[in-house]
Amino acid sequence: MASTTTFIDIAATPEQVWQLIGGFNSLPDWLPYIPSSTLSEGGQVRHLANPAGQAIVERLEAYDNAARRYSYSIIAAPFPAKDYRSTLQVDAITGSEHARVTWSGQFTPVGVSEEEVTALFHGIYAAGLEALQQSLRK
Repeated sequence: MASTTTFIDIAATPEQVWQLIGGFNSLPDWLPYIPSSTLSEGGQVRHLANPAGQAIVERLEAYDNAARRYSYSIIAAPFPAKDYRSTLQVDAITGSEHARVTWSGQFTPVGVSEEEVTALFHGIYAAGLEALQQSLRK
């Protein structure tokens, strides 16, 4: 199983960051790669579309509002991976009013090397966190 983790420090309070990203249906609010999201199964499954119109379906696996963290798995997506589970978390940076946002994932490559699928998801996470930072600067 492959994995990757990336983080970004943001000049906003953890509460401000979590308010923007903490909803399981909030990806279109800050992630340009996901222009639409709809929930089903009582808010436990989100149906996403990327700019090419490809469907991505994800299941909420764990949600902890107090810890500002949620984990999800991919049910269906155009990615060369299976057994995908990811966590998005917001932490306070001690001694400041800033937040650290960490996005991590584990997955098994399908038809590609571990390096290729790791680079794919690491790129998605890093670009997503940069987009989050830009959204919070507005």
